[in-house]
Amino acid sequence: MKRIITLTTDFGINDHYVGSMKGVILDINSEAVITDITHELPKYDIFKAAYTLGSFYKYFPKETIHIVVVDPGVGSARKPIVIKSEHGTFIGPDNGVFSFVLENSKNIDVYEITNTDYMLSNVSSTFHGRDIFAPAAAHISLGIDISQMGENVNSPVFLDINKPIINDNEIIGAVVYTDSFGNLITNIASCMLKNPREICIGEFIIDTVAKSYQDVEKGKLLAIIGSLDFLEISVNQGSAEELIKDKRIIIRQ
Repeated sequence: MKRIITLTTDFGINDHYVGSMKGVILDINSEAVITDITHELPKYDIFKAAYTLGSFYKYFPKETIHIVVVDPGVGSARKPIVIKSEHGTFIGPDNGVFSFVLENSKNIDVYEITNTDYMLSNVSSTFHGRDIFAPAAAHISLGIDISQMGENVNSPVFLDINKPIINDNEIIGAVVYTDSFGNLITNIASCMLKNPREICIGEFIIDTVAKSYQDVEKGKLLAIIGSLDFLEISVNQGSAEELIKDKRIIIRQ
């Protein structure tokens, strides 16, 4: 049965970890379509894993299974879980990596993965990606209902996600993610912006929201609405991350 399974991890690509997970999946369902999102997430950074997942899952078919493994608590009491929502199926550790999915879903079913029928026979304490998450995803891709995985989870873990503060004509926000281009992505959604007259970040002041990078000269700082519909601070053909150290942002409208 052909079904898309995405992989998002902090494993890197120099070791066998990602390949082992793919082997487990294909051994159970040789027709699975495995799609790598990234394996270069910062080590142990649960927030960036959650943010990355929140950035792409809505662009996949709703039948897609998403495995996310950034798991500093592997082998501990944290639960391995599977989530079904109107946006897809999500498998990984119950440590907050699914916070944005849970926040933006209306219909959610969450189960702890405890049924050994859907794990490898020998489960290590250090590699649940291979031994629990990959086989669970493969079996679900063959039509196994997630309710067969184990007991229902009533309160999955949420991260304490930083929200902007809005006071009259002022918004106080922060940079929550930095991409590989050095763009500083804030927690300020475009719908919060009315007519910004002053965007302050660090020692810099920007007086308008640009429509494109070409609105400023090469090497110059700008504010722009990014592809995820949040305000970003960027440098045309450069890195805002290298330029700005203070990541708090104040907008006056």
